[in-house]
Amino acid sequence: MAIDFELNGEKLSLDIDPAMPLLWAIREIAGLTGTKYGCGKALCGACTVHINGQPMRSCILPTSAAEGVKVTTIEGLTKDGNHPVQVAWRELNVAQCGYCQSGQIMSAVDLLNRIPNPTDADIDEAMSGNICRCGTYTRIRKAIHRAAGDQS
Repeated sequence: MAIDFELNGEKLSLDIDPAMPLLWAIREIAGLTGTKYGCGKALCGACTVHINGQPMRSCILPTSAAEGVKVTTIEGLTKDGNHPVQVAWRELNVAQCGYCQSGQIMSAVDLLNRIPNPTDADIDEAMSGNICRCGTYTRIRKAIHRAAGDQS
């Protein structure tokens, strides 16, 4: 069965099992490996992508759910990797091992789209579903503030 959707601004038609998790379609079929597999249960956030602008966990979302929608991965935020959140992440050396960072960034972008100048409490709430084994939460919060325009 062909599933048609937009992936990072490009129309895509995949003839695959509609029950295949979107994560695997993105990584294995489309070849975009920025989105990571973490827990496979939508608990850690490593697989976060945007579906029509909303953050979703792609590890449990069947590819059939992507029919006719716009899917954005970390590779699709900007063509050059210079989204303000990505820039702040690099400037503040947020990533330690880096495995969770694409999901963290996708969640942070969603937060800033909804709340352009978030408080620490806003950040903590919005990011609570994203796990970082290295514990870089303080740097994550600081990078989100920087991306929001607060250069502290």
